Amino acid sequence: MKKLSLIYCLSAFVLTVNAQQLNSIGLEMVDIQPGRFLMGDYSYGENKDESPAHIVNISRPFRISATEITNAQYEQFDPAHRKLRGKNGFSVEDDEAVIYVNYQDAVKFCEWLSKKEGKQYRLPTEAEWEYVCKAGTLTPYAIGDRVLPKEYLKNQDIIWEPKPVSLKVKQTKPNIWGIYDMHGNVEEWCLDWYGKYTASVKTDPAGYEQGLYRVTRGGSHGTPVRYLRSANRSALIPEDKTLYTGFRIVEVIEKLKPASFISEPVTKNQNPRSSIFKWNVTDKPVFMEPLTYVHTGNVGKNDFMYHHNHCPAVTWLPNGDLLAIWFSTEDEKGREMTILSSRLKAGKQEWADPELFFKVPDRNMTGSSLFYDQQRNVVYHMNGVEAAGTWQNLAIVKRESKDNGYTWSKPEFANPEHELGNQVIAGMFKTKAGWLVQPCDATPKVRGGSVIHISKDDGETWSNPSVKLSQNTVFKQDEEGAVIAGIHAGVVQLQNGDLMAFGRDDNIKVDNNYYMPMSLSKNGGQSWTYQATAFPPISSGQRLVLKRLNEGALLLISFTDANLVNRKGMQFTRKDGTIYTGYGMYAAISFDDGKTWPVKKLITDGKERFLNGGGFTGYFRMDAQYAEPKGYLAATQTPDNIIHLFSSALHYQFNMKWLMD
Repeated sequence: MKKLSLIYCLSAFVLTVNAQQLNSIGLEMVDIQPGRFLMGDYSYGENKDESPAHIVNISRPFRISATEITNAQYEQFDPAHRKLRGKNGFSVEDDEAVIYVNYQDAVKFCEWLSKKEGKQYRLPTEAEWEYVCKAGTLTPYAIGDRVLPKEYLKNQDIIWEPKPVSLKVKQTKPNIWGIYDMHGNVEEWCLDWYGKYTASVKTDPAGYEQGLYRVTRGGSHGTPVRYLRSANRSALIPEDKTLYTGFRIVEVIEKLKPASFISEPVTKNQNPRSSIFKWNVTDKPVFMEPLTYVHTGNVGKNDFMYHHNHCPAVTWLPNGDLLAIWFSTEDEKGREMTILSSRLKAGKQEWADPELFFKVPDRNMTGSSLFYDQQRNVVYHMNGVEAAGTWQNLAIVKRESKDNGYTWSKPEFANPEHELGNQVIAGMFKTKAGWLVQPCDATPKVRGGSVIHISKDDGETWSNPSVKLSQNTVFKQDEEGAVIAGIHAGVVQLQNGDLMAFGRDDNIKVDNNYYMPMSLSKNGGQSWTYQATAFPPISSGQRLVLKRLNEGALLLISFTDANLVNRKGMQFTRKDGTIYTGYGMYAAISFDDGKTWPVKKLITDGKERFLNGGGFTGYFRMDAQYAEPKGYLAATQTPDNIIHLFSSALHYQFNMKWLMD
């Protein structure tokens, strides 16, 4: 009964707002009086971070800008920003909301204006922002109750190609407190580090003392309408500049008190072994029982695991563990996509339950890679990060770990531009010269090729050597182009220093037959020439592995058929020399840098099993003639020469001796 009375009081609460006042840059500032409100919502799944809803007291008056900062206002502080007007077709006019500003840009603007006027300007706290947005309401939107009126909508959908629209401020009605554009137009930076809510009553909260991501609020011109709700929470890497994000400011009398900030609880490391594991090499053939590394028993029970788990990356670690990561989502275009991890500890035969590995709130996270650099004793993690949904306009971020993947450096941009060519593929490697090579898709489409990003300074800076990117490249035998033929490419360095790549789709036609494409580069990935391989093409739901083994040979792992309805299979040779047709996942070995592939073997020990391949594979039968029919593959080889192959849900272990047997 008491709770109902409180909600009634909150919903009936009305605030008296003073007249708007113009400051020195022509910005309207609105007086906001103290009060209390219900922050957050009762949510689950991708919106779990809005829970628990809790009471917040705003104890002091402040002023907030009636609109987002415009180009004309921002450029009084930073005239050089004018060159970004119209980038990708957005925010051209003086009175449109400024975009392509990161968190620090917004903070510096506030510092400049404070010094200019002798007042205290800053970004609004997340609590102040939601207090003003809700304006005494308890409904999803402060305007229109449960449905935001049409005049507030722009491109409120999951958009592949951002569609330029006017970002002019003050074009729709304000909320009842006289504040414009809090539902849409552009996302707005807030002061806080992003972190979990707690249920306790708070007074003037300002988030956490430290963190990885800064809060953004309000949704934008190019996101589904549900992200425009008053309680919806988003965040960005502070250095990120996007076409979706701007800011508004507040003027305060007093600085925030230290008690306004929450100290992050200290968590102990999970007992990582820092000692170097002793690997024992066997001269016997090895094929082990396939293991499931994606345990889905917690789907729906926690706030980070979803039904679609796919796209792995893997590395071995110096303490003897294996670390696998993958994305978990309901929709591959979705902003709920999260990167999860699991660990197979040295000597164990069962993978640990999934854990949250990496997530920028409300951003699509397609594409991951892991690589352990033995020379530096560093594990690299590379990942795509969208500014919104889909996997078209990703930026690339990099993290490093020096304690066997238990803790990681803060995410830094390897390529900060949200653009084509940044969809990370598992398969980073290091060249003879010490360069790190990271393959990426050149396009979000099923055809259009791959590119590489190269770092010559141990991951500090990265560049894409490709002359240009194209989504419509036609790949023909012996012709030259700017990108690798085929998406999801596997790339290796040849003994002579050249680069070789195999890819999916973009197949090469020879004598009316199509073959998996091979691309060769003699100039470090600036250009590529194309040839047909001897292998069948692969397609939807499939990704190959191409890597150099410890023993020096090249290993290809792929699938016999792209079309699983009319399967043709491949010819394989048994121990006794008889030929048979096999279907599904196979391995091939080359001892002459890809000129010939004398060893081809179906990845099965002949034992009948019914296994769940996860992802787009589902259940399949494995026996003497059939192996896993599809899946996104990733692989690593431990110092004991065991090859660890991962499909969308399964972990295979075998060695070269078994492949040669």
